[in-house]
Amino acid sequence: MKRTLCYIVLCFFAFSNALRAQNEGKTKRIEIVYGGEFTIDNVKFPGATIFKSDGQRVQFRHQGLEIWCDLAVLYEERNEVIAHGDVQLQQGDTLQMSSQYISYKGDTKTAVAKKGVVLHNGNMTLETEELFFDRNTQEAYYNNFGKITDPDNELTSKTGRYYVTAKKNQFTNSVKIVNKDFVVNSQVLDYYHNSGNAYFYGKTTIKGSDYKVYCERGFYDTRREQGYFMKHAKIEYDLKTLVGDSLYFDKRRQFSSGSNNIVILDTVNKTVVKGHYGEIHKAKDSMFITKKAVIITLVEKDSMYMHGKRILVTGKPQKRIIRAYPDARIFKKDMQAKCDSIHSDEANGLTQLLGKPVAWTGESQMTGTNIHLIANLKTEKLDSLKVFDNALVVEKDTLGDGYNQVKGKLLYGKFRDNTLRQIDFFQNTETIYYIYNDSQQLVGINKLSCSRIKIYLDKKQQVQQTVFITEPSGKLYPEEKLPMADRKFREFVWRGDERILSKEGIFSEEELQITPKTIKGMPSPEEIDKEELKKMNLELSI
Repeated sequence: MKRTLCYIVLCFFAFSNALRAQNEGKTKRIEIVYGGEFTIDNVKFPGATIFKSDGQRVQFRHQGLEIWCDLAVLYEERNEVIAHGDVQLQQGDTLQMSSQYISYKGDTKTAVAKKGVVLHNGNMTLETEELFFDRNTQEAYYNNFGKITDPDNELTSKTGRYYVTAKKNQFTNSVKIVNKDFVVNSQVLDYYHNSGNAYFYGKTTIKGSDYKVYCERGFYDTRREQGYFMKHAKIEYDLKTLVGDSLYFDKRRQFSSGSNNIVILDTVNKTVVKGHYGEIHKAKDSMFITKKAVIITLVEKDSMYMHGKRILVTGKPQKRIIRAYPDARIFKKDMQAKCDSIHSDEANGLTQLLGKPVAWTGESQMTGTNIHLIANLKTEKLDSLKVFDNALVVEKDTLGDGYNQVKGKLLYGKFRDNTLRQIDFFQNTETIYYIYNDSQQLVGINKLSCSRIKIYLDKKQQVQQTVFITEPSGKLYPEEKLPMADRKFREFVWRGDERILSKEGIFSEEELQITPKTIKGMPSPEEIDKEELKKMNLELSI
């Protein structure tokens, strides 16, 4: 008798649903697939019918959505069903949801699930205590903590939204991604399960086994550990810190790079490298920078600036080799230099200036075939200076138009507290020097030669004393008795107009014209959605 009555009531509901569908046209009713036992309790549930499992689970259907449960309350007038007890919901072939409670409204096609909610869609699982699902937009969201997992990552956040069609999670409050190789913490993040790509829209930190990334706008491929970062972006990698307007990182290739206003801070070697494009190659222990490239080294309390159109640094700490080329330049408060290229080896403390080198210290200009700077490996201070072949020191006469000159085959300079204090000339040394009396009147021009000359400089690098060693010979010529052609050595070339007077002057006019290139920036969320959907559809079609 009970089953007969149940059948009659079910037929009534089916007939009622059909009539409403015909009369209203716009809204389809929730269908009762199997009702089991049913009762009516107008005190507790006015206007509702209660369905209870009789061994076979209660089941409802609505426009491609199936719901199974142990107990259900159906509000026919409101077109709403409330399901209790081991509730199962399925949409299509891939989306399933389980919980202890679901309220589903047929008119708005929205559901609220509570207590132990687990949503599956493909390889994604979402777990929370309360989940809202809108079938019109195919979006599910939670407001009080949720955990999302897929084969690659575990994501947790206080609030989140899941887009069924795009298989995308959107987080707007303190999201965390845990991967076996890294951890991501972000304010605002979009994550696509099909590709494993994460897009950042707020303060974000990525910590890997040997790297750390910070940005406020960026992208990260969580499967390849590869990303692109902007807005206050910073990468800590290979004992170096890389900052710039636009940064790129690739863990597998052990590579990172940056564009526009690049700064690479190397705390181990006490250097800072700047430019508008830079690369770090961890596997090769190298970094490369160009476009207004400069490497700044702290020498005691003074900084030395080295420039070249390209700067290449290779080797492990304490064994680095620095190359700057072409149009290489050095600026230090008490010394400047210029040449075609610079080669600096930290292992032996030797810096070579190659190709038409010139150096300035105090008011003196030094030239030769090659110039070497040697540092003390223990103190890391400048120790000495050598000029090979045709060594020539020139200093403009401050009281006249002439030039004081000293030359020799070899020059050896000695630094004290990073300041050049002594210069020795060896082999075939000669001088041209302007002599003045106490009234600063020109007495004559002295031309002298000997086998060795020693010059002592004061702290301001002014000539304090000159010593001629081993049978000096020469003559003091009255100014009118010495022809202009004899007042300069054959090697003489005055390059004072090339002198670098400030750290800003280390760049040529050509380099000063270089400006940061326009960075396209990250695509908009809408553009990213289109691209990710395109990738997903392409994969599904293969």
